[in-house]
Amino acid sequence: MYWRELISYFFGGVFLMNAVPHVVAGSMGHAFQSPFAKPRGEGLSSSTVNVLWGFFNLAVAYVLFIRVGDFQLRNLSDVLAPGIGALLIALFMARHFGKFHGGNRPGVS
Repeated sequence: MYWRELISYFFGGVFLMNAVPHVVAGSMGHAFQSPFAKPRGEGLSSSTVNVLWGFFNLAVAYVLFIRVGDFQLRNLSDVLAPGIGALLIALFMARHFGKFHGGNRPGVS
């Protein structure tokens, strides 16, 4: 069923976008929040943990894009589904991580 593929692509976009801050921060040698920190998602994890977590997210995104269904870049719905997933998780991460890195300034929503 095609709707199952679109759901897979949506979450592929979520995992792909989630990989970005972890791989970038980790490869720069910076500690960053991860699910393995204490408190979970708020404390800092080492740069090595973040690189590994980021590449795990990339692997999951690969499976959801390439191994499920027949992802086509020229098919608008195939591209919109992960795009929407990536946008939504990016907005969530901006709000969540902004609390820790100065991205949520007072008086700005």
